[in-house]
Amino acid sequence: MKFKNSFLLTALTAILFFSGCSKEVEEYNKPAVYWYNKIVKSISNGNLEKADNYYSSLQGEHIGSPLLPEATMILAIAHMFYEEYLLSEHFLNEYIKRYATSNEKEDAEFLKIKSKYLALPNPRRDQALIAQAIVESQTFKDNYPNSMYYDIVETMQTRLYLAQAALNETIADLYVRIDKPKSAEYYRNINLQPWIKWDELDRANTPWYREWFEGDGTESWYAFMVPDTRSVVSRNSVVDDNTTTTKDKTKPKEIQKPKEAEKPKQNLSKFQEDEINKAKTLKEKGIITEDDSIL
Repeated sequence: MKFKNSFLLTALTAILFFSGCSKEVEEYNKPAVYWYNKIVKSISNGNLEKADNYYSSLQGEHIGSPLLPEATMILAIAHMFYEEYLLSEHFLNEYIKRYATSNEKEDAEFLKIKSKYLALPNPRRDQALIAQAIVESQTFKDNYPNSMYYDIVETMQTRLYLAQAALNETIADLYVRIDKPKSAEYYRNINLQPWIKWDELDRANTPWYREWFEGDGTESWYAFMVPDTRSVVSRNSVVDDNTTTTKDKTKPKEIQKPKEAEKPKQNLSKFQEDEINKAKTLKEKGIITEDDSIL
């Protein structure tokens, strides 16, 4: 009796252990409404990874379901809410290509620009994304001049222009500090915005915990550690062409190329001259090469 009780207790413990460790049963061949409800429930619980998996099942099993457009837009907005902007843009592109009507396309395009704009919370970062967001903002303004989002997009584009100009100015300041005036001048001349009055603008503030490592955009935090000597700051400093760095201004003598040895003149017969002329003619026409020529 004692052995029987111990056996039952061991079996019950093993069942509980393995049932707790078992994975979730794989589901398939479910109605579209089932997957849609799973997507909404996962988003409400904050589990976007599981919601994406349910969306893949909905798209794979019910490619023509009328619930797909709405599920796509819900996931795009959910990823934007949780600051997953690349995934949000992915679902927006999917929505625009496959489901959006002419009116719905305008809303989706606006959300794409908003997603790119929100993906740039830190100043002086991601130069390529800033340029891409500016281009897409201008494209939206050109395509939808009467859009209800026009003023919002224009405001975002103006701030993006300011961010781009500030980033270029920061890069130019860096080149000035390392004695690269030509590079600094280049960055000050690209994407010029003459309407920007730097004296009236306050640059974006960097939090103190990032400023220790990134600086404030005007100088490096470790600038006091670098000696202000040319040999340390920059080994490739730009030197003006008019200035000379060497004491000896004498120009090196030109090296004269050795003259080719003149071929001794030979007295040729009439027959030999005719053969040479024929060979020259064939060579000019490309019939024979240098190796085949007797010249």
